[in-house]
Amino acid sequence: MLFQLLQAEGLEPAAMEEVMEEMAAAVQAAPQPVEQSYSLIEMATKGGVLMIVLAILSIIAIYIFGKKWWIIHKAMQVDKNFMRDIRDYIHEGKVKSAIALCEKYDSPVARLVEKGIERIGRPLSDIQTAVENMGNVEIARMEKGLTTLATISGGAPMIGFLGTVLGMVQAFFNMANAGNNIDITLLSSGIYTAMITTIGGLIVGIIAYFGYNYLNGQISDLVFKMENATIDFMDLLHEPADNEEEN
Repeated sequence: MLFQLLQAEGLEPAAMEEVMEEMAAAVQAAPQPVEQSYSLIEMATKGGVLMIVLAILSIIAIYIFGKKWWIIHKAMQVDKNFMRDIRDYIHEGKVKSAIALCEKYDSPVARLVEKGIERIGRPLSDIQTAVENMGNVEIARMEKGLTTLATISGGAPMIGFLGTVLGMVQAFFNMANAGNNIDITLLSSGIYTAMITTIGGLIVGIIAYFGYNYLNGQISDLVFKMENATIDFMDLLHEPADNEEEN
């Protein structure tokens, strides 16, 4: 179409080629848009001081989750033959062997049973109370640290929102000082801080929230196993008495 327009103007072919070359040179000389890319670290540094706080909270959350996951994972591993072996030892009168077996496994379920074995000879109500108290101690030990994880899951987004407010205050402060010479660059730094801190707070909060709920679910499964072990142990203590009545 451009070539046809030049022909309509009555230009010679040589002149048209010269015009075309000049236009091509002008297009090449025009400034091209520069693509900018930022790494995650560079973006985080734009968030200001609050990003350091969020980074510390993320490290604490990951540490607590990893530590508690490992402890609960080990506590969940109980041999299927554990209660059967305990029953055999108790029926054979080998109390010390039963206690040694509990110490070998070193798990919450084993410690519950060990506490009950140590109370053998006392009334069954006393034994059950001792086992239940030991269960409460084990549950409290498993839940230790989860309060901090829950606090991070709720506090990190609030810190992010605080950064949002501070960033917007900075942007409007720059606008007020600029007077009539308002430039978009005056707003960019404040808005950038606001957005980055919000994203950082939400990421840390989401990680801590899912980690907290996952660990709570694992602890609930462990409590279920401990309750089953308590019931099996109390039934075991009733077996010799039942056998004697039948004889």
